[in-house]
Amino acid sequence: MPLEGIPEVVAGSDISELVISALESSKLELKDSDIVVIKQKIVSKAEGRLVNLDNVIPGRRALHYSKSQSKDPRLMELILQESVRVIRSGHGVIITETKQGFVCANSGVDQSNIGKGLASLLPIDSDRSARRIRKSLQARTGKRLAIVITDTFGRPWRKGQTDVGIGCSGIKPSVSFRGRADAYGYALRVTEPALVDEVAGAAELVMGKLSRVPVAIVRGVSYKRDEGGVKSLIMPRERNLFR
Repeated sequence: MPLEGIPEVVAGSDISELVISALESSKLELKDSDIVVIKQKIVSKAEGRLVNLDNVIPGRRALHYSKSQSKDPRLMELILQESVRVIRSGHGVIITETKQGFVCANSGVDQSNIGKGLASLLPIDSDRSARRIRKSLQARTGKRLAIVITDTFGRPWRKGQTDVGIGCSGIKPSVSFRGRADAYGYALRVTEPALVDEVAGAAELVMGKLSRVPVAIVRGVSYKRDEGGVKSLIMPRERNLFR
């Protein structure tokens, strides 16, 4: 269910309060086990993670990459600052490992839906952000909830992008079927659906990219409660074929 009526978010905004107000104006109520899906962009805005590019001074390394990839050197400086390493570059894209541990394009630095001359950075700790929002919403509603914070990621083996979970709270991020037998008796060895990514992709269908609906309520999904966070989904470097 898309949650409409969320106003423009600024630094210091209380997202849980904005969600409650939007629920009231939409005549909706949260129920136990609902999953509140929130786009990363409004979390970054609320946490003051917007940067004015006019205040960014690119270094030598940023100037080098910006020239080879035809990017704004100030934007490139932010991309490098938000990364721990550059993994690959080409076709105007820089693939990095972020300080949060994600492998993604441009360190998650984005200029969409925020205003001219600004760039958005990922939350410093999206799992922590999700925990804070969940605790606040639960205190306000008396309901047991889960939170998933989402962002749009590409995939190295497939065209197009899809929303994935970059932070979560109150939900076990994956479901393991290892050791269980399928309908034909075959023992599953590696099957482990990333539930929070599936929830993120489903919510994106009603939030959209251009409709200015940054929150959705997902109801009816069976999940286990957990505080492991999305960090538990990050592939260890020694097993990651794309690092």
